[in-house]
Amino acid sequence: MVKKISLIFILGLAAMLLLVACQRAASTSLATPTGTIQPGILSQVQMIGTTQMIQTMTAMSQAITPGGSLPTSTLVGTPNTFTLVPPTGAASTPEAGITPVVIVPSSTPGIPATYTLMPGEFPYCIARRFNINQAELLTLNGLTSAELLQPGTVLSIPQTGNPFVGERSLLPHPGTFTVSSTEDTIYKVACYYGDIDPTQIIAANSLISPYTLQINETLNIP
Repeated sequence: MVKKISLIFILGLAAMLLLVACQRAASTSLATPTGTIQPGILSQVQMIGTTQMIQTMTAMSQAITPGGSLPTSTLVGTPNTFTLVPPTGAASTPEAGITPVVIVPSSTPGIPATYTLMPGEFPYCIARRFNINQAELLTLNGLTSAELLQPGTVLSIPQTGNPFVGERSLLPHPGTFTVSSTEDTIYKVACYYGDIDPTQIIAANSLISPYTLQINETLNIP
């Protein structure tokens, strides 16, 4: 019943639009250089307007949902030129031959503003890893070189760009590391090498959180 009412509404709208098109075409001056209306022009204009209205009405009738409701599409244009604008948020189908472009966010390397110490890490380790001046790191956080910090301590990281003073790499790599203690962690191993980021070790060994290490386990160090 709702679908019938919708179809009647569409037919009525088509009749009104056709009437407007005829009136607009009749009132438009389509004159030849001699000032007379060229035979056939008026009928062609009316035919164009009628064809476009039929196409538009067909598109709207096909868009009727099973429940009998019309989508909130709108018609824009002049009486002889109509465009069916789909509802806001409606899914669109990619045209043939056009490959959608998917933008994948990528990580941006850099020095964080803060860093939370993990088990086995200490300030000098973090200074080597991020290549920041160790004295500035200690001063910024009110620390001494001999001070031991607990995991979970949040360090403020200097943003001056001044590098680490001394050798960042403590052991040569790439290579392998064999776990020998239950206290060994990915973070402690990274500090053992100095300039290695734990995420590099995780990626090189396809490890899964929480990255628990087993004695005699061999890790690839990039």
